[in-house]
Amino acid sequence: MIQWISHNMAPLMFAGLIVGMVIGYPAAFSIGAVGLFFGLIGIELGLIPPIFLGNLTFQMFSVISNDLLLAIPFFTLMGAILERCGLAEDLLEGFGQLFGGLRGGLSYAVILVGAVLGAITGTVAGSVIAMGIISLPIMIKYGYSVRHATGVIAASGTITQLIPPSLVLIVLADQMGRSVGDMYLGAIGPSILQVALFAIWVAILSVIRPQDVPALPPEARTLHGWALAWKCTKGMIPSLVLIFLVLGTIFMGLATPTEAGAMGVVGALVLAALNRRLTWPLLWQGMEMTMRITAFVVMILLGARVFSLVFQGVGGKEWVEGLLISLPGGVTGFLVVVNAIVFVLAFFLDFFEIAFIVIPLLAPVAEKLGIDLIWFGVLLCANMQTSFMHPPFGFALFYLRSIAPRDTVPTSDIYIGAIPWLFLQVALVAIVIFWPGSVTYWLDKTPQVDPATIEIRVPTFGEPGSIGLPPGLTIPDLTPPSKPSGN
Repeated sequence: MIQWISHNMAPLMFAGLIVGMVIGYPAAFSIGAVGLFFGLIGIELGLIPPIFLGNLTFQMFSVISNDLLLAIPFFTLMGAILERCGLAEDLLEGFGQLFGGLRGGLSYAVILVGAVLGAITGTVAGSVIAMGIISLPIMIKYGYSVRHATGVIAASGTITQLIPPSLVLIVLADQMGRSVGDMYLGAIGPSILQVALFAIWVAILSVIRPQDVPALPPEARTLHGWALAWKCTKGMIPSLVLIFLVLGTIFMGLATPTEAGAMGVVGALVLAALNRRLTWPLLWQGMEMTMRITAFVVMILLGARVFSLVFQGVGGKEWVEGLLISLPGGVTGFLVVVNAIVFVLAFFLDFFEIAFIVIPLLAPVAEKLGIDLIWFGVLLCANMQTSFMHPPFGFALFYLRSIAPRDTVPTSDIYIGAIPWLFLQVALVAIVIFWPGSVTYWLDKTPQVDPATIEIRVPTFGEPGSIGLPPGLTIPDLTPPSKPSGN
């Protein structure tokens, strides 16, 4: 029995982790507890020396000293402020009036506003709650299907997961050891594709089920001409300024993600002040949300480092590599299986838990198979969108349930309404797998030089063309003549 345990420590650790998650124990503590428990067993069985666990000190310090992770509280605070500053109201009202004359016009407005909010907030909760409070009553009032209305609001909020400055992309860049700027650039194409897929579905629905997505009646379209143009401009100009502060400075190399997040917070505060929404309760709620999410992320990351260290010590890395590299189908088989695993895990884990637990196990295998980690990270990010839309544990559905009236919006309608949009997210994953150019097209195309091919040749002193001597000029031979041999 002991010998069997010694040879199967890695799969037993993974099984213990799953058990801890299934019974509902807090993820941050269950991950660390499993790591420490199996670490002690590994020491008793002689698989790892006691001094090996001393590396935990360095692992903990590397987490709390990681400057990149400072971007998470900045972007969270920015999103919390923008959620309450009035920007979403201006955007939804302007786009709603602009597209209101079309079947599904309010749905198009929600999708576009979800994309814009995603590009300036980076948080799903803020987008879903803001759009749900503002647009859901209006959509229901003008005859939209409850299932469609809740589905499009929840799905449009989850676009935030993929559109830079997504928190998921920051975490994935950190876990894969890649640039956040490159991860953001790679996500541009899939973000556009996701918005397009959502809009295409609304267009199809307006043909096959027009009663679910009616156009606004003429009396509801109160803005026309210049009034409509100013209303749209009022929402778009601040949004574009914030997008430049956050993303433009990163792409142009003017700021790191942490610095861009700090500027985004300042921009959000200014915008809230201009809209006369900058109050102490707003700041307090924003700081409280930021503190909760940041503490949650750091605790999960600390627990994940404990688990990862022990898992590698008992041969987990080799076990995972042997398991995944030997899959049939080569790279394509690996990608299909990995995405299926992430999709299933998203039923039970949120994106932070998946990123900190699963990605460190998958990234080395992907790199060994020659897969570009930027593309791989964006692909997994697109997949992890589904963690917010999975019935029954999708957080976007929970956020919507918390603000939707229970008498007119049954919980079953929220869950059923999410299903078509969940399939559209899975369709995006398939597109990214079979069309890598959707990610790599946006990355830097400058030629990469292999340092191993660089050859530096330094001419010897006195050689024609050497440093300090014009071509054709040589140094005379000043070596003293040799002494004649004495006879």
